[in-house]
Amino acid sequence: SLRAEGTSVFVENIFESRFRHVPELRRFGADIRVEGRVAMVSGVSALSGAPVTATDLRGGAAMVLAGLSAEGETLVYDQGHIERGYAHFAESLSRLGADVRRTEEDAEQSPPV
Repeated sequence: SLRAEGTSVFVENIFESRFRHVPELRRFGADIRVEGRVAMVSGVSALSGAPVTATDLRGGAAMVLAGLSAEGETLVYDQGHIERGYAHFAESLSRLGADVRRTEEDAEQSPPV
């Protein structure tokens, strides 16, 4: 929904910290507003690649997918969260035609500030 027309609304009723990854998605240029357990996403026409940190399993996967639709290079740090739940994630996306690769030097580092 980051690039969809209009506004998407997500309501989280189970996990209190589900939207921890929102600040990282904003680094791509995403227009997301969080109010309590509700996230409102207004679609944008384009995203820009950015260095981001995987905050958790699903958030990290969302950052990889956002990076694939972004213009420019995206580096995802703390990839262990992603690998914990999605074995061979980068390789699977590559087999589907995505230009993505996992590098050891970026895997556990933090992005430059």
